Amino acid sequence: MKKIIVPIDFSDHSENALKAAAFFAKKQATEIYALHMLDIQEVNLSQSAEFSQEKAVFFLKLAEDRFKKFLQKDYLEGIKVIPIIKHYKVFSEINAIAQEVHADLVIMGSHGASGLKEFFTGSNTEKVIRYAETPVLVIKNELNDVNFSDVVFATDFSQESIPVFKKILTFLAFLNAKIHLLYVNLPSEKFKTTPEMDALVNNFLMTAEGNTDRLSNVNLVCSRYIEHGILNFSNAVGADLIVMATHGRKGLSHVFSGSISEDITNHSTLPIMTFKI
Repeated sequence: MKKIIVPIDFSDHSENALKAAAFFAKKQATEIYALHMLDIQEVNLSQSAEFSQEKAVFFLKLAEDRFKKFLQKDYLEGIKVIPIIKHYKVFSEINAIAQEVHADLVIMGSHGASGLKEFFTGSNTEKVIRYAETPVLVIKNELNDVNFSDVVFATDFSQESIPVFKKILTFLAFLNAKIHLLYVNLPSEKFKTTPEMDALVNNFLMTAEGNTDRLSNVNLVCSRYIEHGILNFSNAVGADLIVMATHGRKGLSHVFSGSISEDITNHSTLPIMTFKI
């Protein structure tokens, strides 16, 4: 891992993400791209172009000064930090910047969203997950380190998720973590019997790695809701990271079908890492 993007809005949540990035950077000599999205709202049409430009320059200077002070942290000493200020809102633009600098990871701090706010607007983090082609790590609380030793990979064991599984194994190899593969069996039309699950898991492992050595790390749980099954299992095994694949649904597809990874991100207190299928 060579480059990490950390969106900064000067909140405690973004500082938690910055600290997590610093932990990674010290382990692997990683560069941190600290990104501030400066949302300069459109000025009144009656204002001249010259005044509009002066206003933009004024706010840019304020942001640069505040950004410089925010990045003066002891925990960033010895780490290469590249500050970036962009003049537009978050969401899809973060993905464009990640592609531009060839980032390996986006780390975001988040407090989640719930209730009507979640239904109508969601959180900024949720929207970044939906658009990002780069893996996204969401930090909910301040971390003392990123030595994730117990990782839960929630999966449906589909052939479609195999490339993501391989990517996850490569990405997390330096952590030397125990990876719990988790399938949540629902009491619905998607319910699978034990023989069906055995066949699904064996086919997945043989296709992905050519053996079934990880069979002892496969966990099948029954729950009424996927989200509850993942969170309850993760808490039961003392996991310190949940990893999920996401389709990044947008528009009406997202409204009607939702996204399990986004729901987990909103409601979990554990760090969440998502990979786009």
